[in-house]
Amino acid sequence: MTSDTQQQGRYEKLSTLRLVIVTGSSGSGKTQALKCLEDIGFFCVDNLPPALFQKFIELCAEQGGEVQNIGLGIDIRERGFFSDFSSNLDQLKTHGYQMELLFLEAQDEILVRRFSESRRPHPLLPQQPVIEGILLERQRLEALRLQADRIVDTSEFTVHDLKQWIGHQYQERKQDEKMKVTFQTFGYKHGVPYDVDMVFDVRFLRNPYFIQSLRLLSGEDEEVQKYVLETKEAKEFLQHLQGLFSFLLPLYEREQRSYLTIAIGCTGGRHRSVAIAIKLCEIFGKLGCNAMLRHREITSSLMESRKVE
Repeated sequence: MTSDTQQQGRYEKLSTLRLVIVTGSSGSGKTQALKCLEDIGFFCVDNLPPALFQKFIELCAEQGGEVQNIGLGIDIRERGFFSDFSSNLDQLKTHGYQMELLFLEAQDEILVRRFSESRRPHPLLPQQPVIEGILLERQRLEALRLQADRIVDTSEFTVHDLKQWIGHQYQERKQDEKMKVTFQTFGYKHGVPYDVDMVFDVRFLRNPYFIQSLRLLSGEDEEVQKYVLETKEAKEFLQHLQGLFSFLLPLYEREQRSYLTIAIGCTGGRHRSVAIAIKLCEIFGKLGCNAMLRHREITSSLMESRKVE
């Protein structure tokens, strides 16, 4: 076998490996995310120097196919680290790896609270208030954040939420297992969710909030569903979405996606988005899809409305 043939075979083995690099803000869940990857079969290493990336992956490729998925945890605190990391990352990309840079972050007040609960100082500025370390780290991580393939805000995540999210995104789907489709509702006034694949805005539909008898109800109530879904616009919108997803879902399944999250948003996240999501879940259930519902705002929004009243 010639050296060129050997080299080609080596690259083919390397290109079959899947690499997820986890980084982001201290306190955002990087260590926990790496543990979650390990739980679903990834071979994980934390804080591996960037200069060793290539050699480590080559060693994994020589294990006779035993290692297929690799997770690397990266903690960037020093100024000179980024240029070293960036150059090694570029080198990996030239070899055609299935590689993803996952960047975790959280809101400043959430990070402060997490450090306070754990009674730990910020690792970047251990002798100063935690918020000072958070702000400095955020500044130093900005260039890395721009290179990320996926940015996830974990502010609203519990440990269990993060584990579920990691499993949904990175666990390989069995050949006979159908892709899970989750319709998540939300309110734009509370912010667009980060951990979704597609977002649809249904604020163009007529709003039950302005009908006194419907205001304190939700899209789960039959009266609200009738009010939202009986219009021509709602019926046409659902038809268009059904056609779009009929085209897209087989393509996602072809890529071995195990989970797809589709966000449906309205102003408050409890009337129009909920009614539309419930109808979509019903439609896709009848088509044989593994469809689920998740409502982000519905409980808190109803409580807030009752307080106002």
